[in-house]
Amino acid sequence: MMQQKRNIQIIEWEDLDKRKFYSLGVFMTMTTRATVYPFTLIRTRLQVQKGKSLYNGTFDAFWKILQAEGARGLYRGFMVNTFTLISGQAYITTYELVRKYVSCYSSDNTVKSLVAGGAASLVAQSITVPIDVVSQQLMVQGQGGQLTRFKLKPKMVMATTKHRVTFGQTRDIVVQIFHVDGLRGFYRGYVASLLTYIPNSAVWWPFYHFYGALQIGSSRLSTSPPAGRGWTDGCCDRLHPHQPHGRGPSPSTGRGSFVCDRDV
Repeated sequence: MMQQKRNIQIIEWEDLDKRKFYSLGVFMTMTTRATVYPFTLIRTRLQVQKGKSLYNGTFDAFWKILQAEGARGLYRGFMVNTFTLISGQAYITTYELVRKYVSCYSSDNTVKSLVAGGAASLVAQSITVPIDVVSQQLMVQGQGGQLTRFKLKPKMVMATTKHRVTFGQTRDIVVQIFHVDGLRGFYRGYVASLLTYIPNSAVWWPFYHFYGALQIGSSRLSTSPPAGRGWTDGCCDRLHPHQPHGRGPSPSTGRGSFVCDRDV
């Protein structure tokens, strides 16, 4: 049986069209989040309620929220949550830049991946946690307002019942959090997030490159870089596909995808 030979072109960070990459990446992530956000909101309410004081389950919560608060009720805090898209782009940028920097001091692929992955998650979570704290407080307002110690002011509740979206709600929650807990209030669960995502990202990347190398070796693929591309003063690295927070490659972004010219 004749084996096919594949010439793999690896897209370098320097070769990437940053404008298209960031804009399309944000668009794809935004679309995905808009689809799953109602279930994120339901999950949050189910997690913080006492027993079955409000909802008996996922679908019961869905219908009760829809009937009591309308479709907008399923998207409470969504506009605030979209700011976490920044953390995704920060993750990607940090990973690539740190990996390239570390490559100047070590040629060990495991070391580069581990350090870059951990640093990327540190930056991403530092941005994500404060936004999540505020958006989660907004999620449990309305019918689930009794589930949180922070309450919207009467005028904000009135605006909500009229189905008007206003950033006044966000400002009201932010002021209350700061008044009660100070800046530390915006970083509740920060350490737990770091202990979750940093090891996950730091371990995922070395394994990704390890299995990638095995695949290349088993397929008898050439790993030599294209002439005149990707190597500058011995400090460079190859771009690899990935997704924020170390949850694996994202084929939808086209990030670091392999272009194969097959010859039989």
